[in-house]
Amino acid sequence: MSSSVTPFTPLRQAEPIPPQPPLDPRLERAFARIADSDLRRGNAVALLKDAGENYPAWLEAIRGARRVVHFENFIIADDAVGRIFAEALMERARAGVKVRVLYDWLGSSWRALPGFWNRLRRAGVEVRVFNPPRLTNPFFIRRNHRKVITVDGRKGFVAGLCVSNSWEGADGTEPWRDTGLMLEGPVVADLDAAFADSWARAGAPLERSEREGLQPVPEAGPVAARVICGQPGMFRTYRFDQFVAATAQRNLWLTDAYFVPTTSYVQALAEAARDGVDVRLLVPGTSDVTVLQPVVRAGYRSLVEAGIRIFEWNGSMLHAKTAVADGRWARVGSTNLNLASWATNWELDVVVEDPGVARAMEEMYLEDLANATEIVPGLLTRRRQTQKMRSRRLQRPRRGGVRRLTAGALAIGSRIGNSVSGRSLTATEASSIAVIGAALLAVALVVALLPALIVLPLVAGLTWLGLALMIRAFRLKWRIRVRRRKLERRRRLAIAQEAVASAEREAHRKE
Repeated sequence: MSSSVTPFTPLRQAEPIPPQPPLDPRLERAFARIADSDLRRGNAVALLKDAGENYPAWLEAIRGARRVVHFENFIIADDAVGRIFAEALMERARAGVKVRVLYDWLGSSWRALPGFWNRLRRAGVEVRVFNPPRLTNPFFIRRNHRKVITVDGRKGFVAGLCVSNSWEGADGTEPWRDTGLMLEGPVVADLDAAFADSWARAGAPLERSEREGLQPVPEAGPVAARVICGQPGMFRTYRFDQFVAATAQRNLWLTDAYFVPTTSYVQALAEAARDGVDVRLLVPGTSDVTVLQPVVRAGYRSLVEAGIRIFEWNGSMLHAKTAVADGRWARVGSTNLNLASWATNWELDVVVEDPGVARAMEEMYLEDLANATEIVPGLLTRRRQTQKMRSRRLQRPRRGGVRRLTAGALAIGSRIGNSVSGRSLTATEASSIAVIGAALLAVALVVALLPALIVLPLVAGLTWLGLALMIRAFRLKWRIRVRRRKLERRRRLAIAQEAVASAEREAHRKE
């Protein structure tokens, strides 16, 4: 991507169409409770496809900032794309705009060395890293996977895109396929509030004057939208996805980059399909996490047998995380349909409740299906396509060690679960189970002969966890004690001031 970009022109602006009947108020309340988020009306929403539409829009908004820029992303790389964004952010900071950048330690640290961040800081950009590993933090594996930008509290962006050459295409590879939203209106205040929460988790919170000044934002259009903030252990987006699957009546079209769902979510999709809902799933044909592909494909059979249509994207890496249902709801954001996104990460998605946006999403989805292969068990097309994908994967550089480890664990769990539950297995799955069984026997033999290999790492891990919890408990008690002392001092000061005021009133009365 060159430093000079074409001015942004909305290609998929929400178009007005005949109004639909309003939702049952009980359904609206259910959505609000599940998402823990109110529906904001009066927004303008534009659907953005790939880096070719998202990056120019982001840069145009940043370069036009007058007051504040909030920039939060899982991956910000020190490459050609990352440096273009860095220059734009630094230029605004030098011009007196408050620029805050929050990056995830695991996603970004190995893609951008300290010098990259220090250069931003020297230009006046406030930079924070989210959840770096610390002795007192044994849960540092939980990541901030959000991709959010807000500018001047008036314009916001939510997407699946990170900031890296991968989305533009690098080293002769095709650009990654991804989707984002540009938003204006009251919903942007919720994006700013979500950023303020993430910012406070990485350091001191924003000044109270800034936090209290996040609302209101004037209306900018006719579209209703809500922000869903995923946090570890909260399951907001998971509950929402389950609810949409349970209530969809006409269609539910999903796009996901790393589809490793829970059994209950698969059952929800299957029941919807059996009930006549047109359920479709678009996933990558070639993944940047190579070990994940067999895990995803292992679940195809049960989905197809339930009537769910599955498509594999034939192009580059498909990284989008979207859903559209019943010509009314559309979801775009950072949440993948897997337990890591639903349960352990900080994620952020925007759910748009508007038939115009939903129609644009459906049109984009059909465009994508034109470049995808439908999975039909037993046909040679699937096998040939798989062979082509395997050939392409062998030529791709390996990356994402943590993802590969996670995906490997999920693969083992999936295969063992199918075997234990008594489901019939394919020849490939049976071979995998045999390999897993042999590996478990080998581990058992090693433990029997060399128990120290297991005991010592276990002792070290438990010691670290115990010390971390003790230190955290001590710090928490200390903070509570300090807070109580402050409150007690304030109480005593208030009593003393009241006593003085009472004495003065008594003196005036006697006079």
